[in-house]
Amino acid sequence: MPWKVLVTSRSFGKVSDEPVNILRENGVEVDFLTEPKEEEVLNVIAAYDAIIVGNDKITRRIMEKGRNLKIICKHGVGVDNIDLESAKEFGIRVTNVPSTNSDAVADLAFGLIIDLARRISATAQRVKNGNWEPLVGVDVHHKTLGIIGFGAIGRRVARRARGFDMSVLAYDPYIDELPDEFSFVRLVSLEDLLRNADFLTIHVPLTDQTRGLIGDREIAMMKRGSFIINTAREGIVDETALYRYLKDGYLGGAGLDVIDKNSPVKDLLISLDNVIVLPHIGMYSREAINSVSMVCARNIIKLLNRETPDNIIV
Repeated sequence: MPWKVLVTSRSFGKVSDEPVNILRENGVEVDFLTEPKEEEVLNVIAAYDAIIVGNDKITRRIMEKGRNLKIICKHGVGVDNIDLESAKEFGIRVTNVPSTNSDAVADLAFGLIIDLARRISATAQRVKNGNWEPLVGVDVHHKTLGIIGFGAIGRRVARRARGFDMSVLAYDPYIDELPDEFSFVRLVSLEDLLRNADFLTIHVPLTDQTRGLIGDREIAMMKRGSFIINTAREGIVDETALYRYLKDGYLGGAGLDVIDKNSPVKDLLISLDNVIVLPHIGMYSREAINSVSMVCARNIIKLLNRETPDNIIV
C-alpha cells in the first residue's frame, strides 16, 4: 500500500510544486485540507500515514483516530500546537524545521523595528488617505536592542543590528557564554535588558516558562518610548497590558506578527496608529517556504525508507 500524506499547512508547496512532486515520485499520495477544524481532521485522519501541519492543533483525539499515523511534520519551528506527550505515547514521530526559516523571520523582525521607528507604514497610510503631513520618528542606529532568546533567529537579528551600530543585549537562561563572533553582544538578566532596551524583540518558543513572560510588571520596567517586537508566539506577551501601555503613550509602538485572535483587546490593538499587526508571516518568503517544505517532504521519505528523519522532537 502506498503511503498517504495529509497536508493541513497553508504554506506547504505554496511557492513551488517541487515538495509535492518529490513525495509523489516516491510513491506517496498527497491530499490537502488547509487549516481544518479538528472534526474535519478526525473524519479523515485514519487513512493517512503522515501529516504536514502548520498552526492547526494536532490533539490526542486526532492521534487516537490516526491509527496509521507514523509521523507529524511541523511546517515551521514551534510545536506548541502538537500534543507531544500523546505522540510519544502512540509512537508517532514529530519533527520540525529549525533554522531553515531563521533569516526570513530575522528580516521581518528587523523590518518591523525600522518601520515602527521611522513610522513608515503609518505615514504611508496617511498619504493614501490624502494627508501628506509627515510623521516624526526616531533613529535606529546607535540605539540599544534587547533580544529575548538567543537561538538561531535571535543571533541573526543581532547580526543585522550590528550593521546599524546598535548596542545589543541578550537574555537567554540556557546560554552562559557566547562564541567570539558575538563578542559585540552582552548577555544580561531579563530585568537589565528590559530597563535598557530601546527596542525589545522576542525569539523564544511558547512554553510553560515563557507564557506571560512579558506582562504588566515587565513592560513597566521598560523605557518610556521603547518598542516591542513579537514574531514568536502569542501568549508570551500579555496583550491587555501591552494595549494599556501603548494607548497611554508609554510605549512608542509594537510590531506583532502574532496575536491572540480571541483576545478582548485584539481589535483595539489593531486600531492603534503605533501598532503593526501581521498574520504570522515570519517565514513567508519564497525561499524560506520552499526550504521548509522540502525538509518536511524529505523527512517523510526518510521514514518511508526506514531512515531517521531530521529534527526529531519525539
